[in-house]
Amino acid sequence: MPHDTVPILEITDLQVELITATGVVRAVDGVSFVIRRGETVTLIGESGSGKSTTAMGVLQLLPDDLAVLSGSVKVGGVDLLTDRGAAGRIRGRMVSLIPQDPMTSLSPVHTVGAQLKGAIRLAGHSKAAAGKRAVELLEAVRIPRPAEQLTKYPHQLSGGMLQRVLIAIALAGHPVLLVADEPTSALDVTVQAGILDLLMELQERTGVGILMITHDLGVARLVSDRIHVMREGRFVESGEAEQVVDAPREDYTRRLLAAVPQLGPMDDVTARTDPPHTPSPAGATAVVLENAPGGTR
Repeated sequence: MPHDTVPILEITDLQVELITATGVVRAVDGVSFVIRRGETVTLIGESGSGKSTTAMGVLQLLPDDLAVLSGSVKVGGVDLLTDRGAAGRIRGRMVSLIPQDPMTSLSPVHTVGAQLKGAIRLAGHSKAAAGKRAVELLEAVRIPRPAEQLTKYPHQLSGGMLQRVLIAIALAGHPVLLVADEPTSALDVTVQAGILDLLMELQERTGVGILMITHDLGVARLVSDRIHVMREGRFVESGEAEQVVDAPREDYTRRLLAAVPQLGPMDDVTARTDPPHTPSPAGATAVVLENAPGGTR
């Protein structure tokens, strides 16, 4: 999809300082980037690198008494750091969050329908229209029998279904920007693929911009237009997705790539352990994982 030239999100020299019991920590140290319509920009790095703090700073969800922000965060040309009321006006409308863990992000004592309709009402729809809109949103995120699912509680749905519900809630206000904070990290690999495919399909259809937060280089390579690699609150490498993943310039990025587990040579265990003419049991061939000091997946 062609990208508009006017940024949906424009961040300039963003700094986030967190006040802790042991002193002030600069969690984000002067990062700058833009996201245009139809683009996906990914922040990637190890735990504690500052990527989620950057996202929470964009959404103005950091506590005022514990976080000090400086720089510029413009959404639709409005600087959220100078207009303190702007964040409340755009959050859930122009900008929406897809949280990390679908199992804990919904209220366990309210039905899926009640929570989705609540988000729809906040976006300005009437009570009468909310039910129809809720069914439409669940259909949009490929949930079968949507009217039936609206009556269920979160514990009655799988993790993949709950993540689709969270995406539906994020779409309730017709946002121009989605902030996806590790949206697949709590899901198994096959479900991850379905969620990422859904996000790309929604982006193709609506032109929504996506700020993706992940530690998974495979996810970043698949969905991103540009990638920013974070370390200790700073961008250590930025570029087009193919360049960063296939031809990284910085040693830190190369070490992140090397930390991804790789399939090694097959070890013919059966030649040493099985008696002659006895078929080897399923799974008897060992697969060696190399280069995985903790990994990034």
